[in-house]
Amino acid sequence: MNARLTQGLPTRLATALSITALSVASAALMLSASPVMAQTKPAAKVAANAAAPAPATATTTAAPTAAKLVPTGSDITFTFKQMGVPVDGHFKRFDAQLAFDPKKPETGKVSLSIDLSAATLGDPAFDAELVKPEWFNTQKVPQATFQSTSIKALGGGKFEAAGKLNIKGQVRDVVVPVTLAQAGGTTTATGVVAIKRLDYNIGDGEWKDTSMVANDVQVKFKLAFTGVSPL
Repeated sequence: MNARLTQGLPTRLATALSITALSVASAALMLSASPVMAQTKPAAKVAANAAAPAPATATTTAAPTAAKLVPTGSDITFTFKQMGVPVDGHFKRFDAQLAFDPKKPETGKVSLSIDLSAATLGDPAFDAELVKPEWFNTQKVPQATFQSTSIKALGGGKFEAAGKLNIKGQVRDVVVPVTLAQAGGTTTATGVVAIKRLDYNIGDGEWKDTSMVANDVQVKFKLAFTGVSPL
C-alpha cells in the first residue's frame, strides 16, 4: 500500500424479508303437554330450526420457502475515498436469511447480519484500527444488520428491498436495489447501496473531517442462494 493511502489510515471503514370466527345461530321452540293436557289442547307446533350460516372460508397466503445462503458464492465489499483515492475493503463473515418467491415479492423477507470485527482492508495493522470505538466499536456493537420491511418488483429481474440498516446502534431507512439472476439451482442477488458513514457514527472525533476520509461509502454485495423459485 502506497504512502499516500497510509497517511490517513487507520481511517478506513465499512458498512457496509383467522380463521373467521364461525357463528352458528340456531333456535328451536318445542311445546309439549302432559298426557292429560294433550287430550284437551292441540299439539304444540315446533318451530323450525333457524338455518345456520355457511362458514366463511379463511384466506391465507403461504409463506415463501426459506432459501439457503451459499457462502462460497457470496461476497460483500465496500469502497470509500481517502484523500481522493478509492480504497477497497470487504467483510469476511456475514449471514443472510431469505424467504422469497419472485412471483409474490411482497410476501418476501430478507435479513442480513455482518460481523464488523471481520472487516478487512488487506493489512492487519489497519484492520486492528477498524474495530476501535472511533470506527466500528465492535466490542460494544459487534454486528451490523439489515431487516427488510417491504420488497417491490420493478420488472426484468430487478427489485427494491426497503428496510432498516443498523450500524453502531444507529438505525436508518434504506432502499436497496437488487438484481436477481438464476443459473441452475442457484439464484444470485447483486446490488450496490450508497450510505453516509457519519449517519452511523463511523469515524468519530477528528475522523469526522471528510476532507481526509470521504463521507460517502459504496457497499456492493453478491449473495448466492439455493431454494428460490424460478423468476
